[in-house]
Amino acid sequence: MSVNQALAQVSGDFLIAALVIYSLAVLAFAGDFAFGRPSRAAAGAARDTAGAAERVAELSAVGAAGTAGAASTVSGAATGDATVGGTVGRAAGGTVGGAAAGDGGAAVVDGTDGAVPPAGAAPARGLPSRRQSAFRAIWEAGPWVRAAVTLSAIGILAHLVAVVTRGYAVHRAPWGNMYEFVTALTCVAAIFFGYVVVRYRAWALGVFVMGAVVVALGLAETVIYTAAGPLVPALQSYWLSIHVTAMTLATGIFFVAAVLGIMYLVAERYRARVAAGKAPDGNGLLARIPSSAQLDKLTYRTVVFGFPIWTFGVIAGAIWADQAWGRYWGWDPVETWAFITWVLYASYLHARATAGWRGRRAHYIQLLGFVSLTFNMLVVQVFITGMHSYAGVS
Repeated sequence: MSVNQALAQVSGDFLIAALVIYSLAVLAFAGDFAFGRPSRAAAGAARDTAGAAERVAELSAVGAAGTAGAASTVSGAATGDATVGGTVGRAAGGTVGGAAAGDGGAAVVDGTDGAVPPAGAAPARGLPSRRQSAFRAIWEAGPWVRAAVTLSAIGILAHLVAVVTRGYAVHRAPWGNMYEFVTALTCVAAIFFGYVVVRYRAWALGVFVMGAVVVALGLAETVIYTAAGPLVPALQSYWLSIHVTAMTLATGIFFVAAVLGIMYLVAERYRARVAAGKAPDGNGLLARIPSSAQLDKLTYRTVVFGFPIWTFGVIAGAIWADQAWGRYWGWDPVETWAFITWVLYASYLHARATAGWRGRRAHYIQLLGFVSLTFNMLVVQVFITGMHSYAGVS
């Protein structure tokens, strides 16, 4: 079938509109950093801290009311959202009178595993409470957050329309070259971040994640733009919709994880410098983002979500290779780097699950995996001749 040029033009117009709207959303997220309502956020954090302290005191009283002279243990004591200074931990069974266990087995307080801060201490920074609905939390976060989230949602809608109309224009899955692949994966990244905003109230990360989406989409529109056209014969298979779709979804998710990982390393480095007396405490920018422990947890959960999809994509690619070239694996440059990327992300998950490798060292591995993925996408597929040389970039 011939390419529908009119529909391809509509796709391009919607993509430009999405880029402009995303840029406005980034400005709104930045406006929240500069002109938001930290006093109201601090007041809410103080209320959460007081409420959590009261709950821990009540649980301690219950433990003390047991057998006289003995330490009472109440198993499966409490299940609920225990939020200290806006930091969300899910209390789920543990020793009452000791520590309330949250997600991962410990209550997270300002990014550390431990007890409630003493009375009069500064409220801990962190993600807003999940005890109220996401829409109400966004509304109460202030006009800048409302504007940023609304613009992001409109931009995602325009971006999605652009990707879908591109597919209808070329009568196939709209990721047959590098330009289409990047526009699709940035759409996935924006959608996944929207989920993170609703699920974890993480709009404080918007200026960084959506800013990275704007940069990637801008480069796609200016540097690697490719006009709508038919597929090369080797890609004319239903496996394109299976293999490349999986790789697109995983890459978009890993894109978000990479931004979170960089933010974690920056926050950790600043915290270490403050502890060593090499930097003053109270950095206004870092005070508005989630704590290091929360960024670590969000990054880990994001990679856990994307890794099985990447694994499926690699397996589907091997099956497609057998049908197209008569072998499952031939150590083609793209295949080799896809496998290296898989090994690096698997190493991150293994390191993250091992207590001695949590923190910065694990995040270095995760970011090395994304560097490998990006190198494969932007260097190997574009400049190295192989059986996967379909980038369409001249």
